[in-house]
Amino acid sequence: MKNKLTDLNNHLFAQLERLSDEGLSLEQIEQEAKRADAIVSISDQIMRNADLSLRACKLVADHGDRFLNHLPMLAKPE
Repeated sequence: MKNKLTDLNNHLFAQLERLSDEGLSLEQIEQEAKRADAIVSISDQIMRNADLSLRACKLVADHGDRFLNHLPMLAKPE
């Protein structure tokens, strides 16, 4: 499994291509639309998580490491 934002972007464009396929039946379009809704929902959560991580990194960059004990996801592995 890949876990990069570029992979997410690729999945979103692949879904867009599937939705744009003019050869799909009505049933297939409905199925792809449901799949697209699920992908968008998960993508939104991934982007919110990435934004939160970025804001945490910015907090440390702007204010030093005094907040690190409150941000365990930024701690260095032991």
